[in-house]
Amino acid sequence: MSNTNSVFSALADENRRKIIVMLSRESMNVNAIAEKFRISRPAISKHLRILENSKLVSQVKEGRERYYSFNPKQMNAAIDWFKFYDMFWDNKLNALKKFIEKTQGS
Repeated sequence: MSNTNSVFSALADENRRKIIVMLSRESMNVNAIAEKFRISRPAISKHLRILENSKLVSQVKEGRERYYSFNPKQMNAAIDWFKFYDMFWDNKLNALKKFIEKTQGS
């Protein structure tokens, strides 16, 4: 799966998006993350694995604990995709505007 696809796939789930927001504020371990949700700890671990596979989060092992943190650079894949379509639609709308102005001026 391409980097862009894995990022969008990871972001498709509301719980994973909430986890990313939490981790953007501070590094947390699985238990601290799980306390904020009404889903099981194994479900949180599954979400973290998906986020890790997409490289949106990384983990550091400290003793017996694993701390997760957000990797904002990985969002560039999604941002670049949106930028492309933002420019695409800007160009199309500008061309439409010019066409309308030209036809109204005739």
